[in-house]
Amino acid sequence: MSDGTSWSDRLRSGFRRTSDRLGGNLAGLVTKEKLDDETLDEIEEALIATDLGPAVAMRVRDRLAGGRFDRHLSELDVREIVADELEKILAPVAIPLKIDAFPRPQVILVIGVNGSGKTTTIAKLGHWLLEDDYNVMLVAGDTFRAAAIGQLKIWAERLGVPIISGEEGGDAASLVFEGVKQGTETGIDALIVDTAGRLQNKTHLMDELGKIRRVLGRLNEAAPHNVILVLDATTGQNALSQIEVFKDVANVTGLVMTKLDGTARGGVLVAAAEKFGLPIHAIGVGETLDDLRPFDPKAVARAITGADEFDEERL
Repeated sequence: MSDGTSWSDRLRSGFRRTSDRLGGNLAGLVTKEKLDDETLDEIEEALIATDLGPAVAMRVRDRLAGGRFDRHLSELDVREIVADELEKILAPVAIPLKIDAFPRPQVILVIGVNGSGKTTTIAKLGHWLLEDDYNVMLVAGDTFRAAAIGQLKIWAERLGVPIISGEEGGDAASLVFEGVKQGTETGIDALIVDTAGRLQNKTHLMDELGKIRRVLGRLNEAAPHNVILVLDATTGQNALSQIEVFKDVANVTGLVMTKLDGTARGGVLVAAAEKFGLPIHAIGVGETLDDLRPFDPKAVARAITGADEFDEERL
């Protein structure tokens, strides 16, 4: 499924826009013998402009200000310091998705606005779990869009996994009920449920998710075991607003960031970790099934800052 490019190269490519913006914003700011307050302010503004958020920018500024750097700091030095701070922020939220529910199946609700890559992410997640030798079943619970139902059916066929689906406008909770029932009977490990992605009517969405939860509770009081919010990295700061809304409406337990394809504003990943502290299970950097991987905080921090690439260019 992959084009042969290494994951580290795809990761760098995925955060290219962010690292290029950071480099452009830092250019010329670290030429002085010492970092004075004016330069520190400019570096802080550069970090905010890279979508890292004011809290993260302040942390880096404080690190630079408190470092007592008597020697001249190069741009690479600053990138390394930023990468180190980003890793500290990201490490606590890098929590793998574990299939450990008992009794099975583990019910994973996948939520997100239409266009976020939700349905494709479900397919990638299913592929990932299959690779780890788990049995997977899909539920086409986004019954408001016939296209979503059709797309998930195609993915289920490609993956070779069963799918529970109905007609457009059908009752999502009934489909989930049937999924858990069949999943229990057939020994399914992970039941991945697509859900409606309409934020325009939060009350309706909340009611529907509430109904799904009640139905699940009758079968397995621990379900849903995961409520994963899929975020489109190209939306930048708007992704933070989506977390805010879905966190309250759907009791989000973890995040997946998609569309880190070189046009993305990847700094928002750090801002989300700093602001919400929700587990980040995985990130997606392309369209193939292999392009969803567990979230690696060190690799992502260095890709965002471009530290490795910048160092290689200097050699």
